[in-house]
Amino acid sequence: MRVETLLEKNLVTLMEHETSYLMVFSTVPNESTAEYLAKALLENKLAACINIIRQLTSVYIWEGQLVTDTECLLLIKTLQENYTELAACLRQIHPYSLPEIIALPITQGNQDYLDWLKNTVKKP
Repeated sequence: MRVETLLEKNLVTLMEHETSYLMVFSTVPNESTAEYLAKALLENKLAACINIIRQLTSVYIWEGQLVTDTECLLLIKTLQENYTELAACLRQIHPYSLPEIIALPITQGNQDYLDWLKNTVKKP
């Protein structure tokens, strides 16, 4: 099968479609917090899937000091139209006073997966 055919069949350039998909990143202090936040977002249908990456090292400046911490990272898949509510929910229940909430557009992906994502999250 030609590479172009595989791309045409399995991937879609999302700029051609109305739906905007996002990957939202947020770090948390530990696994129990990661699971708590993930369940809250999923139960409220603000995300379709959340991956938890455990035991990552974060190095940053906080209150003028260089800090090294072990954290977990949430990779949150959602839609652009749910971002405002998702970010508000994270800010409300997140244990950090200044939580990392960074969203990046998903510009390409497996169309079947993206359809599942769109159909899984709530519509505002």
